[in-house]
Amino acid sequence: MSGAGPELYPGELPSWAVFKFPPDSAPAALPPPVADHYSFRNPIPIPENVYNAVLHPYVPLTIAATYAVSISTLNWWNRKHGNKPWKISKTRAFHAFVIFHNVLLAVYSAVTCWAMVRSLKHSIPHYTDRNAVVGTVDALCKIHGPRGLGDAVTYDGQTNTWGSKNAQIRVSPAGLPESTDVGRIWNEGLAWWGWVFYLSKFYEVLDTAIIIMKGKRSSTLQTYHHAGAMLSMWSGIRYMSPPIWMFALVNSGIHAMMYTYYTVAALKIRVPNRIKRTLTTMQITQFLVGVAFAACHLFVSYTVPVSVPYNVAEKVLSKVNASSIASAASSATSSAVVAPASGVAIAFLKKMIYRAAGDEGLAENVYQPGESSPVSYADSNANQAQSPIHNTVNRVVYRTEYQHVPCIDTSGQAFAIYLNLIYLAPLTVLFVRFFIKSYIKRTSPNARKPSSHEVISKSTRDAIRGVDRQVESFGKSAEDGVSSAIMNGASALRGRAAAARSNGDARHGSLSPENKKYLESFQGRIVEELERAGEGEQETKQRAKKLARDVVGTAESANGKTTA
Repeated sequence: MSGAGPELYPGELPSWAVFKFPPDSAPAALPPPVADHYSFRNPIPIPENVYNAVLHPYVPLTIAATYAVSISTLNWWNRKHGNKPWKISKTRAFHAFVIFHNVLLAVYSAVTCWAMVRSLKHSIPHYTDRNAVVGTVDALCKIHGPRGLGDAVTYDGQTNTWGSKNAQIRVSPAGLPESTDVGRIWNEGLAWWGWVFYLSKFYEVLDTAIIIMKGKRSSTLQTYHHAGAMLSMWSGIRYMSPPIWMFALVNSGIHAMMYTYYTVAALKIRVPNRIKRTLTTMQITQFLVGVAFAACHLFVSYTVPVSVPYNVAEKVLSKVNASSIASAASSATSSAVVAPASGVAIAFLKKMIYRAAGDEGLAENVYQPGESSPVSYADSNANQAQSPIHNTVNRVVYRTEYQHVPCIDTSGQAFAIYLNLIYLAPLTVLFVRFFIKSYIKRTSPNARKPSSHEVISKSTRDAIRGVDRQVESFGKSAEDGVSSAIMNGASALRGRAAAARSNGDARHGSLSPENKKYLESFQGRIVEELERAGEGEQETKQRAKKLARDVVGTAESANGKTTA
């Protein structure tokens, strides 16, 4: 596509080629460039094998699933035991760790937020630059290569190669974007700080562990947020999806404020409740902003300037006064100055003469000595002097065209976006639902007529509270399901154990096997004693049977009273 300048095309439907599941594994995530000196954008070198090993999909999936199930189980356990604080939570060491943990995350989150701001500052063109709007979109969509509209290095899924629209931009010998490229978000800090921010999501689960050990219930919204953040950051960094910088920037900024609040609270300093409500509002707001911003990338395209070469063949038609030119050439070449000159020098002089005569086409077609020439310049025939001369000149002409490019290039980048949409969509739907209900209630005919600003503000607060209540009800239902599964599993284990005992040692009437053996031995001793007393065999048997019946009857009666 060509035009007078770069243009932006919002609202265009994305290509179905990017909606592929599972997404293409190529390209692999590019580790941050290794510099020979300290750089804030890449403070510590990260080996490539380590960088990509922790981006294996099983890592976040396993940790997120284990975390969600563990917290549901521990919430149920705390509720079963009256939400009493654990003993460890009353120690000084625990209190010191809580303060250290919150200070560490507050400082780290603030530094990460600044690193993201810095990377944007070095990537986005100044607002006074020509084509600043399209240039900003290009900077946010294409995160590899050098800075400049149309200079990005992108991955082509059809050819499985990296390349640039600008023919002057080269890739490395390995076929990857040059690590020395600057001016794009990835090399300007996202590759390093985004990867570390992804790892920090695993460490942040200690927030929930601290709450659990204090005997409190971890909110379902917090559990959902932590588990979802692991997967969102993983997909964004693994597939180098453009909007992931937004998640790192906004989330780290909110966390800097949130952990500062936690630190102050841990130091027993009273903090107004409205600050806590404000932080909750900001967390849900980031979900809404994040889902809208990420989705936009799928529906944006624009044009970039591309210098396209064209081969142009031109025919030169001219009438040349050959005799005058030959005369000039003869006088020039007969000069004592150029008499010993070589054929190369003579050819050069001929070029100058033709140019002086105003015939550039002929000048460019003067042949060097040793080459066959289609024109005999020694021929001064008068007829030739008046004949037209046809010459074809081949030239390469570069023309700037504006070619259409989508914001998203690979199926992996698209996968990271719609995974974030799946993660954030339930919260967004709940928020919109509660907001509409609250807004309609406040604007009904019977309601007092407040200002529109007041209506929106209160409806937003009601929607946030509604989202919190709804998510908590979902969470408690899940915990009840976990507790039921645990209890059913324990009952099943006890049932199998009882069945095993029953199959191994069957009872005889109301007597246990041990009591039966005892009675049998007791009966044998009675028989022996009667035989010593000299009774006959027949009398002995009858007496023994009677005594045995009496003893057994007494034992059964006693056993019945005991079990009752």
